[in-house]
Amino acid sequence: MSAQPPPPPQWVVDLNSPPPSKPKNSSIPDPPGYTASLTRKERAISSKQSSRKAPTSEEMDTLKMKKAWEVAIAPVKQLPMNAIGMYMTGNTLQIFSIFMVFSLFKTPVMAVLSLQKTFAMFETPGTSNRLIAVKLTYILTNMLMLALGIWKVNAMGLLPTTKSDWLAWEGERTWSERAVPREWL
Repeated sequence: MSAQPPPPPQWVVDLNSPPPSKPKNSSIPDPPGYTASLTRKERAISSKQSSRKAPTSEEMDTLKMKKAWEVAIAPVKQLPMNAIGMYMTGNTLQIFSIFMVFSLFKTPVMAVLSLQKTFAMFETPGTSNRLIAVKLTYILTNMLMLALGIWKVNAMGLLPTTKSDWLAWEGERTWSERAVPREWL
C-alpha cells in the first residue's frame, strides 16, 4: 500500500491556475495598464520593451531644484511640533525641558554648519546659481528654530532681561542730599 501525498491546498491550486477570463460585457473597465491576456513572462518582456526614456538635463535640474526646496523648508515643517513640545515641557528647570532646549539650539546650528554637505547632491552647473536662494531659505528656516529656542529660554527665565538680573554689576548709590540728617540713620 503506497500512501498518496495529500492534495495541495486550495491557495496553491488558485495560484498555479490562470484566473478565469472576465466576461466581455462587464460594466467595470480594466484598470490602466492591466492586460488580462498576457502571461507573467509576456508582461515582463513587454515592461522591458516599454522602458521610459531618460530625462534631459533640464528636467533633472528642475527635479533637483524641487527636491532642494523641499529640503530647505523642512525645518519650518518641524516648527509646530517643536513649539508644542516646548509648551508641554513647561517653564521650570527640569531635565526634559533642558534637553528639549538643547536640541532646539544644537539642531539648527549643526544644520547650518553642514549646509554644503546637505545641498551637495543638488549641485550641478545648471543649478548652482539657483541654489543660493534655496540655501538662504534653509538658513532662515533654521534661524526660526533657533528663535524658538531663545523664546523658550526667555520663558524659563534664564535670559537676563530685567534690571534685577544685573544687580551684581550695579554700584552703590551716592546720595546728593538727604531728607533726614545723617546722625538719625
